[in-house]
Amino acid sequence: MSALTVFDYLVMHPFLADLPAPWLHRLTAQAHPVMWPAGRRILREDAPADHFWLIRSGTVALDFHVPGRGDVVIERVGAGDVIGWSWLVEPRRWTLGAVAVRDCRAVELDTRGVRLIIADDPDLGRELTSRFLAVTAERLEAAHRRLVELYAYPDTSGTPVVSPA
Repeated sequence: MSALTVFDYLVMHPFLADLPAPWLHRLTAQAHPVMWPAGRRILREDAPADHFWLIRSGTVALDFHVPGRGDVVIERVGAGDVIGWSWLVEPRRWTLGAVAVRDCRAVELDTRGVRLIIADDPDLGRELTSRFLAVTAERLEAAHRRLVELYAYPDTSGTPVVSPA
């Protein structure tokens, strides 16, 4: 058993590490450690978005469903990353799926409580929104790269994914 507290995990995670201690203490009340074994689906595209996670160890594959191709991995994230930004905007549903590729440890934050905290403290709300916007931009770029890979190269049958114009 670790002697570290949830507050310690928040302080040590790059996504939140430099936040003022009072903000971290407030967020700690909405957080708890979780562990996912390899192969565990963490979230599904279009399901209600009510948590976000700070990854402490392991690897998570972010994916989305493509008709005729199944779940397509667009990015892998690991220690120091955050997953789950869809809770910030209506309709508060996941835009991606996620599955643990290697055993993972994370800190899960309940976004209902976090939304109440940021409604009470707009400065914290702006800071978290800004950080999640940066994550969203990184994920959008990863999705862009993955789509280029999917459409630039033939599928396994040798047929081009996109026919020439």
